[in-house]
Amino acid sequence: MFSWKKIGKIFDPLSMSPHDWMQEQAQNPYSVEFKKFLRVYFNCRPKRDAEGKSTSFAGYVDLDKKNLLNILDISRKPLLPLGKIGEFDEFGIMAGSVKFINDAYYLYYVGWTRMKSVPYNWAIGLATSSDNGRTFSRYGRGPIIGATAQEPYLQAGCSSIINVGDQWHLWYTSGIKWLNTSSKPESVYRIMHAVSSDGIEWQRDGKPIIAPVLEDEAQASPSIIQLNNRWHLFFSYRYSENFRNKDRGYRLGYAWSDDLRSWNRDDSLVGMNVSDSGWDSEMICYPHVFRLNDKVHMLYCGNDFGKEGFGGAELLSY
Repeated sequence: MFSWKKIGKIFDPLSMSPHDWMQEQAQNPYSVEFKKFLRVYFNCRPKRDAEGKSTSFAGYVDLDKKNLLNILDISRKPLLPLGKIGEFDEFGIMAGSVKFINDAYYLYYVGWTRMKSVPYNWAIGLATSSDNGRTFSRYGRGPIIGATAQEPYLQAGCSSIINVGDQWHLWYTSGIKWLNTSSKPESVYRIMHAVSSDGIEWQRDGKPIIAPVLEDEAQASPSIIQLNNRWHLFFSYRYSENFRNKDRGYRLGYAWSDDLRSWNRDDSLVGMNVSDSGWDSEMICYPHVFRLNDKVHMLYCGNDFGKEGFGGAELLSY
């Protein structure tokens, strides 16, 4: 079993409200180490509009590498502006992974589109940075990973990408169906895998990599790390209906693999759960596992899908 020590909440937009576009949520934290600081990308929201609808923007916070609770800087503006009318990212942008590829920082992000019969649609876009990851420019006006004959619904959760040999591997979330619930349609999605030689064109087979343990299980935010010559996958999972509560909300799952293709799930080994009280007492989600200062760390979100921000934990043993 993995053993983690929680270090507490790191960044809370509700208490800081640094910008009008960064009023709540700090979802899907993803770190990139620089020489003098650790940059954590995340996704936030302004206040809802007059119709009660929300939009999403991506930003970052720079942390002290010797003390992750010490905030050094916060992005002044979003990584990307919203897309133009009719484009796949017109109503929301959510950062996933940021990787240094082909001498540039590549941002893999999720674009939101509002829909009629269902609340939204997602697709995965690409942007690049020429100022060390402060701001980004779109690779194109459309997505690089979207709907196909095998994957007709949502594509999102591009929160883990690694390079092995001459291939890039990407794990992402893809919708498998919609549920008609008593309140509104809810999506069911699973983690899938894609490979690429250049980080732009991706090959995928449309097959989920992890078997569910819940009825209509939703899986999100895969994060993969190699420890002792074995690959370890941490992710979020929940029910797809009536999940905005402690009993049916997000928890962390775990699986391991020796070849990056066949995964063995055992959630009992994850070693991390909700706290007895506080900001992560009802939900724990969106894990990001990484190395820093010869230690393994996890960033994650808590209650209400990260409305109060994200926190961290340090791996003690496994």
